[in-house]
Amino acid sequence: MKKTRVMVVDDQSISRRYVEMAAANSGRYEVVYSVKSAFAVNVYLANGGVDLVVMDILMNDGSNGLDAAQQILRHYPDIKIIAMTSMPDDTWMQRAREIGIQSFWYKEADEVSILDILDRTMAGEFVYPVLSPDVRLGLARREDFTKRELDVLRELTTGKSNGEIAQKLVISENTVKSHVRALLSKTGFSNRTELSIKARVAGLALHPDDC
Repeated sequence: MKKTRVMVVDDQSISRRYVEMAAANSGRYEVVYSVKSAFAVNVYLANGGVDLVVMDILMNDGSNGLDAAQQILRHYPDIKIIAMTSMPDDTWMQRAREIGIQSFWYKEADEVSILDILDRTMAGEFVYPVLSPDVRLGLARREDFTKRELDVLRELTTGKSNGEIAQKLVISENTVKSHVRALLSKTGFSNRTELSIKARVAGLALHPDDC
């Protein structure tokens, strides 16, 4: 039986090895490339011989799996893609769907194994989690925040002032202040700097520029 040829793209060696082992042990897949940057993807794909790309979204060198996936699907529409991440931000899953990525997998939190995702994706399914993993920010859970509070939080993580956030979101500066107070109250953090840092670490409200 011909094996499915897989390329793994992830800057975390543990994650790469996990996917490599799951693929190899199945007997149905062959990992032909395993790299740690999405910047290099098209160079490898130009040589041919890849059926499926399993790719992290945000990597330490600044490369972005969603951007790379968009390019792959444009130039190599027959290649299937699984996006994976450990950061639960709904905007990423939404963008992955819009791009046309076949499947989406949360590394640490998904109850479905990566091998099952591989098999179902190659069988023609689009496999996406029903819900993002439950994530806490201080005293609050993700669902405790309103959509507008998350919008403000995303802009806050970039270091914008209240005035700059107000201009970006087309709301008043007083409204921004009100949302920031609500965010601090819900999370229990003492200031906006702590709120912003913890939000980025949790991956709760990453800015679209990071996606």
